[in-house]
Amino acid sequence: MKTTINWTGKMAFSSVTPSGHEIKMDAAQEIGGENSGARPTELLLNAVAGCTGIDIISILQKMRLEPISFQMDVEGDRADDHPKKFTTIRIHYALEGELPEEKVIRAIQLSKDKYCSVSHSLNAEIIVSYSINGVKGEKEL
Repeated sequence: MKTTINWTGKMAFSSVTPSGHEIKMDAAQEIGGENSGARPTELLLNAVAGCTGIDIISILQKMRLEPISFQMDVEGDRADDHPKKFTTIRIHYALEGELPEEKVIRAIQLSKDKYCSVSHSLNAEIIVSYSINGVKGEKEL
């Protein structure tokens, strides 16, 4: 999977995902942004919840269960010091329908422990490189 993110001025960035959807990111006005898009940290919380939600629906459907409604409330606690990473992410799943509790629990556990690629990527090694005016940098970062 590959994507390109372009700076659009001040603190704003825009990209088109490999699946063709536009994402706009920006910072708050008090730190130089214009609030024209979501914060990257907001997108991260949504990505974790969305990933688990897709897993849970898929697993429940394989169990031949169809929720009537499904809502997730997500909260993230962040460290006070830089890099101000998330220290805890809490997701509350609220499902409605004819859903046996043990099967819902199983679907949630499978997503959390095995299938959600987003949450399991949070500890991924990040390798960076750079170029300036088309010339690749020599320094390893």
